[in-house]
Amino acid sequence: MPSGDSPKKVALITGITGQDGSYLTELLLGKGYIIHGLVRRSSSTIRHRIDRLFEDRSIYGEQLFLHYADLEDLTTIRRILTKTQPDELYHLAGQSHVGTSFEIPESTCQFTAMGTLNLLEIVRDLPSRPRFLYASSSEIFGRPEKYPQTESSSYRPTSPYGVAKAFATNMVRVYRDSYDVFGVNAICYNHESPRRGESFVTRKITRAAAAISAGRQTSLAMGNINARRDWGYAPEYVEAMWRMLQLDAPEDFVLATGKQHSVQEFLDAAFKQVGLSWSDYYRRVDKYCRPSEPGELVGDASKAYERLGWRPEVDFQSLVGIMVEADVQRIQQSASELGKATSAP
Repeated sequence: MPSGDSPKKVALITGITGQDGSYLTELLLGKGYIIHGLVRRSSSTIRHRIDRLFEDRSIYGEQLFLHYADLEDLTTIRRILTKTQPDELYHLAGQSHVGTSFEIPESTCQFTAMGTLNLLEIVRDLPSRPRFLYASSSEIFGRPEKYPQTESSSYRPTSPYGVAKAFATNMVRVYRDSYDVFGVNAICYNHESPRRGESFVTRKITRAAAAISAGRQTSLAMGNINARRDWGYAPEYVEAMWRMLQLDAPEDFVLATGKQHSVQEFLDAAFKQVGLSWSDYYRRVDKYCRPSEPGELVGDASKAYERLGWRPEVDFQSLVGIMVEADVQRIQQSASELGKATSAP
């Protein structure tokens, strides 16, 4: 290393193959970080969000390294952290689907709640502790008493997912206060992108709009379309996460747009993007309704603006447009590849 050059920062990201993990990886690579990603063994072949980086030999093996371990595999995780000695640890992994948590409450709590506690215990014992960020959720507020919610709002979760997230969020605070761990909670409201998983309502809508417009789908089955959410753009949220770990002292932050929109509004915006009316294709199916819906979740991110200089820039209509256009392009690319395959001699 030439004299005067500072050593590169090292980050470890759990859930690196997810939506947030992939965007955070790109952000940190742009800042010159060395990145280690923790991947579940069952996800070893499912990393399409970071395949471009994995296949780039100037990046993978040079700036980016993947390690395979489940969150309950404490021995392996401890070994990875001891070997890589990260400066920053971004804990993004866990069962991330609220609706699914009603079907698998035990594993949701095991991975989301206990997985976080396990990581905190390992961090506590490390001789050189990394700064620790936990990706919390607005679901911890459940049916809130006040609107909008801030960092000091009461936790009133309404789903197994929300309960597990509340446990983990409180544990980060306990380890910060009791053991002097630099631990912070990024209390994220819904944030979407073209990389959102296909089982989430936003991607289900944008994929359907694109497919119906291309003649590949005839209807869209959904549950409650009156539910309202505070929706933002995922790449902006991971920028805030990084800023949180650059502060002199650890603090929790709400990350939100402060504006609510209903699922029906999302439907309307998505189908208008392709020149269609959602009501011509929508079918209500009760099995897609949650047993319990949260209340009016809308966040007040004024602290993030004041302390981090962070403010979401991509508005609701632009977000929906970005997602629909990406799904339209995927269908067109798929059709083009199919055409080339069928015309080959």
